[in-house]
Amino acid sequence: MLRCGLIGTVRYEIGSEVLPSGHTTPESSDLQSLLARMRDSGCKAAAMEVSSHAIAQQRVNNVEFDAAIFTNLTQDHLDFHGSLQDYFETKASLFTNSLPAQSKKRGVAIVNIDDRHGAELCARLPKDVRLITYGVGSRADFKASNFKTELAGTSYQLDAQERSYLVRLPLIGKFNIYNSLAAVAAASVFAIPVRAAVLSLASAPPVPGRVELVPGRRNYQVYVDYAHTDDALHNVLRTLRELNPHRLIVVFGCGGDRDRAKRPLMARAAEQWSDLAIITSDNPRSEQPEAIIHEIEKGFGGKSYEVVVDRRAAIERAISLAEPRDIVLIAGKGHETYQQFADRTIDFDDVQVARSAIEARPVDLD
Repeated sequence: MLRCGLIGTVRYEIGSEVLPSGHTTPESSDLQSLLARMRDSGCKAAAMEVSSHAIAQQRVNNVEFDAAIFTNLTQDHLDFHGSLQDYFETKASLFTNSLPAQSKKRGVAIVNIDDRHGAELCARLPKDVRLITYGVGSRADFKASNFKTELAGTSYQLDAQERSYLVRLPLIGKFNIYNSLAAVAAASVFAIPVRAAVLSLASAPPVPGRVELVPGRRNYQVYVDYAHTDDALHNVLRTLRELNPHRLIVVFGCGGDRDRAKRPLMARAAEQWSDLAIITSDNPRSEQPEAIIHEIEKGFGGKSYEVVVDRRAAIERAISLAEPRDIVLIAGKGHETYQQFADRTIDFDDVQVARSAIEARPVDLD
C-alpha cells in the first residue's frame, strides 16, 4: 500500500501516525517540517488542505503542487478578507500565480465548473496550467449524474475519459459527490486508472464531524456536522431532507468574533429546511452568547424556534423531542472537541454529548 501524508483541518497524518491539527494549513516552517518528516518516513505522496489564510500569509510559498483542487467558494472568513471578492482573489491566486510559477512541476488545476467562482477561475487560468473540470454539467471532464441517496450512502453515474462507471459511496450529501469527483480527477493526474479510483471510493471512511452518524440503536437518527456557514447548513439540511424524515430538527449557533453577516442567513437556511430549529451557543469566544443568538434570531421570518443558550442542554432538548423516523442535526462544531468562551476553553464533543443523551433517554420513549 502506498504510504501517504495528510494535512487538513481534522488532523495531520504521516503514514499511520496521527497528529493533532493546530491549523488547517500549518505555519510555513511547521509545514516544511511536516513535509520533510513525510519524505523521511517513506511517504510517496501528500494531500493537504490549503486555507485562504495560508495563501494570504504566504505559508505555502515554494510548495510545488502536482495538482490543486478548487471545490467552491461561499461566504466565510469575511472577518479576515473583508469581502467575498477578496476571498476569491486570494483563493484564485494559488491557481493563477503559484501554479504557473513553479520551476519543477507543471501543476494541474482541478476545478468545480458548477460553482460560479470556479467557472470564473477557469477563464483566468494561464495557458501553461493544465485544466481538468468536474461537476454535473455536460461540459465537465468528470461528470456525475443519476444520483441516489439512502441512509447507507450514495450512488451515481460517473462519465469520464469516454467511459461510464457506477460509483458507490458510503457517504451522503451532494457535497460528497463533488468531493469524490475531485478525488477521482486528482487520481487521474497520477496515472491511477479511473476504475481503480472508483473501486476505492466504495470503502471511503467517514470524515469525523462531516454528516457523522451518532451511534445508537434507536428509531431516529442523530447527525453531527461542521456546517458553520449558511451555505453549508443549507446543503447538509437539504441532504438530510432527501432522506424523507418524519421531521428534521436542527441545533445550531454561530461563532463569536467571526463574520456577523452570516448569522441571520444561518437562521434562514434553518427555517427553510428544518421543521424545528434550536438556537444555541457555538464558540462564543469574546462575545456574549445571548448577543450572538439575538443576531441569529433576526433571520427567522415566522416559523417557530427555540433558544437554549447552553449547548449541552440544547442537544439534550433536541434528542428528547425526537420521534420515530425523525432526524436530528447538530451543526457548527463537527469534529471539534472543545468550546471557547471569553475566559476559558472547555472540553466539549458534540458526538459524545449526543451519544450520552441518546443513551440516557428511556428506550420505551423512543
